[in-house]
Amino acid sequence: MKRTALLFLPLAWSCAEPDASPSHAEFAALEVTQVEDDGFINPEGTTIRDRINAPEGYLRVWQDSTSFGAHLRYLPVRPDGSEVRYYDGTFKSNDGKYVAVVDLPIGTRDLHQCADAIMRLRAEYLWNQGRYSDIHFNFTNGFKADYVNWMRGQRISVDGNQVRWTAGDHVSNTSQDLWDYLEMVFAFAGSQSLQLELESVDPINMKIGNVLIQGGSPGHAVIVVDMVIHPKTGEQMFLLAQSYMPAQEIQVLSNPTDASISPWYKLNPEASIFTPEWTFEPTDLMQFPEE
Repeated sequence: MKRTALLFLPLAWSCAEPDASPSHAEFAALEVTQVEDDGFINPEGTTIRDRINAPEGYLRVWQDSTSFGAHLRYLPVRPDGSEVRYYDGTFKSNDGKYVAVVDLPIGTRDLHQCADAIMRLRAEYLWNQGRYSDIHFNFTNGFKADYVNWMRGQRISVDGNQVRWTAGDHVSNTSQDLWDYLEMVFAFAGSQSLQLELESVDPINMKIGNVLIQGGSPGHAVIVVDMVIHPKTGEQMFLLAQSYMPAQEIQVLSNPTDASISPWYKLNPEASIFTPEWTFEPTDLMQFPEE
């Protein structure tokens, strides 16, 4: 569980244990995936795209190479069979909850939880695209933390419920600067604040990069990291990834309700989505405004 010095802000931890078919023209823009004989998992794959095969007869939905969707699809994964690491170096045993572990560092503080991981993925994508002014997240008290201010050397001062920018160090924009900024965001933002920044999406229009989110405490959030479609029936499936609490590495989730297609989930715009550690409703699907 996150612990912060901001005593009077609303709780910032992200998650806790809970008490139309595309047209024929679009089919032409799909990425064909070769399905291996050993099922959905390719142990040699080093990205989500290469580790997890599409179901037989399905094609991966095309993504522009500079899109958020492509960024997520090609996230690196650790060797097959790896266990999720917690922030303190211990491991989360794999009792069927996840099928792959994303190979990204998470720091050594109990901060990188569910909504934090999603904000991190979005921020790193924007940073890689040079879209620095689009990197901003709100704290739970409404304070807007813009990365461009951080780049300019300003820092965030927190005094009780009062948050403000202060003069800081020299101008700098390295990957470490981004991470330092994100850890500040992780400490004072969460599923509640992130949900308020996102836009609702009709599930029939789901795309990679969409987020299933229930804000609050408890609250949780997962992100769509890949999608496939059947060119004859139009049926779509998707993959989900999450972090959780305590802070841990991002993991691609299994499907606990349908082992025959796990880790894929069928897109049913009217059905609840049961993940290994949370249940979402179709109305929980959202997207970043810039998408």
